[in-house]
Amino acid sequence: MNTFSQLVASRKAWIEDTLRPWCQSAALAELRQAEHEWTDIAGRVGPDNSLWIWAWSRFPDLVCDGLLNVNETRQVRVHLRDGGQAEGFPDARLSQRGQLVLLSGGSAPTELGPYPIDDILSVTASDDCRPR
Repeated sequence: MNTFSQLVASRKAWIEDTLRPWCQSAALAELRQAEHEWTDIAGRVGPDNSLWIWAWSRFPDLVCDGLLNVNETRQVRVHLRDGGQAEGFPDARLSQRGQLVLLSGGSAPTELGPYPIDDILSVTASDDCRPR
């Protein structure tokens, strides 16, 4: 590496090709360990705006390009590793540090979860996805 622009390109490539894919497959314990050292690993960007959204992006129906948290506008069905299921709208405020919380119901929604990211097998948008 001879120039600053090459250094910048190398760093960006490492983030996209190594760090982001790692977040998409790491276990919850590993993600939480990385969270404590995140500014040393990823730079000035906070873990909420990178590590956790990258981790949730392993479930594409939970994220939306341009949003820095789980997408609250789509009703989803969460398929759990133990065979259980839950359906509702993700709550970005309550879904913290690898724990997904759903809101289910109408005017007085019920909280479902939290569901640890390791316990989630898949997430699918419901057939009747409507904005809240």
